[in-house]
Amino acid sequence: MKLHAAGLCCLLLTSAPAWADAVTVSGRVYQERDGKSGRGPTDPGMGGVQVSNGRSIVRTSADGSYRLPVEAGDTVFVIKPDGYRIPGAADGLPAFWRHYVPQGSPALKYRGIAPTTTPATAYDFALVPERHDNRRGFQMLVFTDPQTATLADIGYYQQSIVGPLAGKTKARLGTTLGDIVNDDLSLYPAINKVTTQLGVPWFHVPGNHDLDFDAGHDAHSLDSWRAVYGPDTYAVEEGGASFVFLDDVVYDPAARPTYIGGLREDQFAFLGQYLKGLPHDRLLVLGMHIPLFDAAPGRETFRHADRQRLFEMLKPFSNVLVLTGHSHTQQHYYHGAADGWHGDRPLHEYNVGANCGAFWSGVKDRHGVPDSTMSDGTPKGYALLDVAGNGAYRLQYRVAGAADSEQIGLHAPKVLRQGAYPAWGVFANVYMGEDATRVEFRIDGGPWQPMKQVRQGDPRLLVENVADDLAPALRGYDRSPEATPSPHLWRGALATDLALGEHKVDVRATQPDGSVFTASTRYALQGAQR
Repeated sequence: MKLHAAGLCCLLLTSAPAWADAVTVSGRVYQERDGKSGRGPTDPGMGGVQVSNGRSIVRTSADGSYRLPVEAGDTVFVIKPDGYRIPGAADGLPAFWRHYVPQGSPALKYRGIAPTTTPATAYDFALVPERHDNRRGFQMLVFTDPQTATLADIGYYQQSIVGPLAGKTKARLGTTLGDIVNDDLSLYPAINKVTTQLGVPWFHVPGNHDLDFDAGHDAHSLDSWRAVYGPDTYAVEEGGASFVFLDDVVYDPAARPTYIGGLREDQFAFLGQYLKGLPHDRLLVLGMHIPLFDAAPGRETFRHADRQRLFEMLKPFSNVLVLTGHSHTQQHYYHGAADGWHGDRPLHEYNVGANCGAFWSGVKDRHGVPDSTMSDGTPKGYALLDVAGNGAYRLQYRVAGAADSEQIGLHAPKVLRQGAYPAWGVFANVYMGEDATRVEFRIDGGPWQPMKQVRQGDPRLLVENVADDLAPALRGYDRSPEATPSPHLWRGALATDLALGEHKVDVRATQPDGSVFTASTRYALQGAQR
């Protein structure tokens, strides 16, 4: 739990917890069969289910009972096993946790956690049996950075992200990887009301904009977040895969910036306990906010010592995926020896594009929603994680408000001079592209030609940057972001030795998993104007 990170300045992992004495709580994990709140006489206990205080894990006895030592400030939670779902709480979020905070949080702007009223012998958890064939796999929705600062932003989130999915998604679970709001923590109930319209069990991770910035140290910096969402480090099992959700924002109000990516001792303790019981070939998915890779050379985005320690714990596992947010860009990153990873194959980290894109900026579309393209040229949206029964997985990106097939953004000049030196190109931003992606183009149905991967700003966003520069007033709430070099941009030189008139350009991108994306555009050749 966050509270066990209490400390001063940089000594965030070594000082004593900022709460009170330890006690033992007890309860039962049971199957919810009668459809009523609380355990009834027909609701049997469940043996062998894992329950944790965020550091240690115990398993329930045959009758579903357990005893667990806790310290004041802990959150007790059940680790949902395969084949079950967690009933929803009054706010629609999964009811899988209970706080043990007898005195409540210290005085905070957003109030934090209220004093605990649950008797120490009544930490019960319900699970509902489900009938799913794990061999058929399942789908998960992956959101990150809605970063809503106002109710208007929540309206954009509902209109562009949640609304088109409500009643249509086949996902069995979902997650938001932090920055649920943009510092105004009073907006949690409003955004939760929108997210739960999806009807999908939803699990949250905290981000740096979810902090109590008036907390004196890291120990209480997520109290208001935890009051709503529960534990900041926990696990959920679904369809033969294990999901571990981790707070990786270490807060230090005396530092500049006031946070850095990293993990705490209690989190390492929980990971050690949980991973000890997992088969090494099981799909293990880690969800967190701040990426494990450095944002720039020489800039420690995530504490390297913590990353190395995490890598050592993950090394025995052959099927690991890391999901992160925070950057408001999108890329696949494969950790190798240079990063300290020494597993059998590179460790795949997918840094997911933001729901809010570039912070709900840019010109509004015909529906009144800001364009908000990110600085690498990726439109705002969300990801899908498809997990197969054998633990294999596939990632997809969905552009908000667009057809599923919209996977490539194209830019090409409208007109070129016939016979001119072929110095102008068509650019393809393959949103899910990576270094191993093969991108090709053809003109007028001719032979496919390879495109060259380039590291530069997406020309489509550069056009918006120039339009913002030339506009005498803001064109939206804020300007579009300044274009940055995109890790998934390709270029092909356009031919000028063709007939006068219009020519069609087709682009196709073949992903390492065999997926093929296509897009097309047109340009014209004209004779010289004298």
